[in-house]
Amino acid sequence: MFNLKIGVVYLLFAIPVVTQLYPLLWLLFYSLKTNEEILDGSFFSLPNAPQWQNYKEAYEAGNYLKYLSNSVLVTGVTMICVLLLSSMAAYAISRFRWKYGTVVMTVFLMGMMIPMQATLLPLMVIFKNVDILNTHLSLILPYIAFSTPIAVFILSGFMKGIPPEIEESAYIDGASIYRIFRSIIVPVSIPPMMTVCILTFITIWNEYILAATFISSERLKTLPFGVYTFVSQYSVNYGNIGAFLVMGALPVILIYFFLSGQITKGMVAGAVKG
Repeated sequence: MFNLKIGVVYLLFAIPVVTQLYPLLWLLFYSLKTNEEILDGSFFSLPNAPQWQNYKEAYEAGNYLKYLSNSVLVTGVTMICVLLLSSMAAYAISRFRWKYGTVVMTVFLMGMMIPMQATLLPLMVIFKNVDILNTHLSLILPYIAFSTPIAVFILSGFMKGIPPEIEESAYIDGASIYRIFRSIIVPVSIPPMMTVCILTFITIWNEYILAATFISSERLKTLPFGVYTFVSQYSVNYGNIGAFLVMGALPVILIYFFLSGQITKGMVAGAVKG
């Protein structure tokens, strides 16, 4: 017997699922079409004959490995630094009693409100003066600065819910603050840390504005720039662009697929215990 209430619930859940999956499926079909199919107005149609060579051309002509290696380097270094800095800051804010704890947390929260675009000009001037413009460091530093506030917010909310008795027993046994942080707090905080990693990865992997502003050397550019390989003055190879976008999104999709359980647990734990 059909239950109307359950049916409505499934329908409400199906709407966001379809909304999120449809663009990915559309992009996949788009990447398998010829330019003629894409330009003839058949926006919602399936490819007549899948053009798998689009992926080969996107891989070779688009210098996929070069852009991929740059993105992996920038994103990997940023993730490690954000995780290290935010975990230590969150531990100090949530577990220590000190006069400026609330002030420091407020500063981090204010950092979440600053739009990245508002910092382009001052950062450009600073990086030029210290001679790190057009280097990966000119991307890594602002990426760390913009990713750390939300990471501190998530981790501090989780760490506030850790029972203090765990640390007290370690203090009695003679453990130092650094040993407690390394051996107790970090292992317990793995779920929210994985959440921080994924959120940082997705944000940095797809970032274009800062990369376009601070990087001019072709050998240092990140993955989003590969799309412009297939755009010339008189023509655009849309199928290759679609294939390149699919290959660029694949690492994010795979990482999220394998770590989605940790992301959910981390977000829930941070919200409830905070």
